[in-house]
Amino acid sequence: MNANRWLAALPVYNEVAYVDDVLSEVRRYADHVLVVDDGSNDGTSEVLARRSDITVLRHEQNRGYGAALRTAFEYTTAEGFAGVVTLDCDGQHQPMRIPRFIKAAESADIVSGSRYAKQYPGDSEPPAQRLFINRRITGELNRRLGFQLTDAFCGFKAYRTEGLRELRITDDGYAMPLELWVEAAAAGLRVIELPVPRIYIDLSRSFGGSLDHAETRLRYYNQVLDAAIARVCADGRELPRHRDLCQNAHG
Repeated sequence: MNANRWLAALPVYNEVAYVDDVLSEVRRYADHVLVVDDGSNDGTSEVLARRSDITVLRHEQNRGYGAALRTAFEYTTAEGFAGVVTLDCDGQHQPMRIPRFIKAAESADIVSGSRYAKQYPGDSEPPAQRLFINRRITGELNRRLGFQLTDAFCGFKAYRTEGLRELRITDDGYAMPLELWVEAAAAGLRVIELPVPRIYIDLSRSFGGSLDHAETRLRYYNQVLDAAIARVCADGRELPRHRDLCQNAHG
């Protein structure tokens, strides 16, 4: 493994309006770029096929955000990268910050972007329902897992490969970050946050069917969190700072 060889990875699903410009900007700050095309059917795949400066892995059918990230993690490990920076392809993450994430990862296993740790000029106003859910889930994670997070769901992250090997991620959808935090706690990984601007360009993103309803989504996220904790306990693993969680998970 080359300690200086990092990957930038983008999960992509139907981003034809953004993908070319975003990737051109990412290439300015990353020598190695992976796109996981999660079954796009809007012309995104054809745009990607015209580029020779990136690697593309394609899911023939749409499998979900978590599944796309798992594919990126597997590629990172298999190809011997020191780590991976993940960012979205809809313009809400600034590629120029990639080197800062890699630098911050010198002292952490996971560097997680936070849109709420610092106020930047021109920050977008967060959609009220998303902000409410983020705050509720972030608070629950902090209470139950001992973190001090300010943003549980930002997709702009850096992961060291040594830490990735400790994660047992199974969720295919947008609830994947909840599993991630439970797994990180169980593995005792070092986690820090890095402030990033809050940029919302497309507010029409669907979370899938009934999950577009905020209360349903919040209830589902809590179920995923409970299940992830229960699985850690069933595996005989521990959440070091909160040993009582496994007792509670078993009733």
